[in-house]
Amino acid sequence: MDVTGLRVALFSGNYNYVRDGANQALNRFVGYLLSQGAAVRVYSPTIATPAFEPTGDLVSAPSFAVPGRREYRVPYRMSGAVRRDLKRFRPNLVHVSSPDPLGHRAVSWARSGGLPAVASVHTRFETYPRYYGLAFLEPVIESLLRRFYRRCDAIVAPSESMAQLLREQRMSYDVGIWTRGIDRRIFNPGQRDLAWRRSLGIEDDEAVIGFIGRLVMEKGLDVFSDTIDQLALRHVRHKVMIVGEGPAREWFQNRLPNAIFTGFQKGADLGRAVASMDMLFNPSITETFGNVTLEAMACALPTVAARATGSESLVTEGVTGRLIRPGAIGAFADALAAYCTNPHARADAGAAARAEAERYGWDQVNQALVDTYIRVIRQRSQGALLRSSPVP
Repeated sequence: MDVTGLRVALFSGNYNYVRDGANQALNRFVGYLLSQGAAVRVYSPTIATPAFEPTGDLVSAPSFAVPGRREYRVPYRMSGAVRRDLKRFRPNLVHVSSPDPLGHRAVSWARSGGLPAVASVHTRFETYPRYYGLAFLEPVIESLLRRFYRRCDAIVAPSESMAQLLREQRMSYDVGIWTRGIDRRIFNPGQRDLAWRRSLGIEDDEAVIGFIGRLVMEKGLDVFSDTIDQLALRHVRHKVMIVGEGPAREWFQNRLPNAIFTGFQKGADLGRAVASMDMLFNPSITETFGNVTLEAMACALPTVAARATGSESLVTEGVTGRLIRPGAIGAFADALAAYCTNPHARADAGAAARAEAERYGWDQVNQALVDTYIRVIRQRSQGALLRSSPVP
């Protein structure tokens, strides 16, 4: 079998209604599959005004808004319409990208029909409770995730550090890598724009500390803010640029009144914003890869990041940036201060980061997931059985 024989049913909790790194990677992957001659059908919640147009055919799944975070939706069941569409489509593989109720039903549907199921891991859901005072729930969520992923034939992680964590958590016997690529036409040092920086009140010789992503507490906004306070107390000259939108924007702006908030950026505008920074500060521990880190590296920026899954696979300590113990405010401040005050150190780390980013091309990384698809289909056709939980 080759890629033209694939008929993939992809289930997503958020395919295009809110823009994030995970669903942009999924849309790009669907585009790659279609360009190679595969057939794809996507099942996900939909809204009247999504963040962007979906790639491929999208079938709406029943969903409800998350209480307190109404921008997100939970697909809670596999409706009769979805089941009828699946029957007409006749997939030979099911891909689930979120461990939500629809994802569970999709895996059960695949197993009842003898089809292989592959799951992609995009975020560390088990870490989310700690940002809302519910850290005691982490072991429970990890157990639920283990039950979900063990029912799949294989799972794929976006970085080797995340894959190793999944192995240590005993999530699956078959853990592969589906990393992320970079569009070097958008993200490169040539997009740096000093005139644009000046229009934001940034002097040419001021070091800009950047944050890129959705403005939600689980991105480590509290650690980011506390670290910036430390730099101010030390009288380290710098500017802070925040690129992104989200429900915590008002909190973040109140916390960092002197920061520059550019709002949501995309395409060439995002490339300009990233390249016009001088370093990226990413204190989050929830990412499984860190798309923004790779984008910053391609723009020749050093990264100061939490020593966590994702970042550990991208940032080489002391070479392309710094890896700091999560939550270590003083150490984060030390690393940022060193880059703010030493432009030569910034340039050296940035050059090394750009060289490392050259290894990540979208076609190569997407083909790796295609290869996983074909392998698990072949294993099923040869009678290989899941080594996880009993068939329900």
